[in-house]
Amino acid sequence: MSMTIRIAAAVLINNLGETLLVRKRGTQAFMQPGGKIDAGEQPAQALARELYEELNLHIDPEHAVYLGQFSAPAANEPGFTVQAELFQVHVNVAVSAAAEIEELRWIDPAGDGGLHLAPLTRDRVLPFYRASLVARD
Repeated sequence: MSMTIRIAAAVLINNLGETLLVRKRGTQAFMQPGGKIDAGEQPAQALARELYEELNLHIDPEHAVYLGQFSAPAANEPGFTVQAELFQVHVNVAVSAAAEIEELRWIDPAGDGGLHLAPLTRDRVLPFYRASLVARD
């Protein structure tokens, strides 16, 4: 049995430059929205499906900018590693928690929003995104 969970995840950015983090029902850690890639599904297609299921957000998979593959210990499955195909998506519409999402928060990506973050978000995604912002300045 594979100990790796393959997901597609998004760095969702709003017009204020904030990024969206979500917390699933029954968990403590906030993370990027997204989810598991189904068999035969392309990562960008999985992302579009998951964003619709979790946030009622419709995106065109072709407008999702691929950022790379990132891995970290899974937040909610002890002993597993999560391997994320990460995309950046700009949104200018309201999103709402749906499916298994209990809570969502827009945060300034320069910090952690005072939240308990999943290892992938805390150790890989936010540092990568912050570095990309510095590189643009």
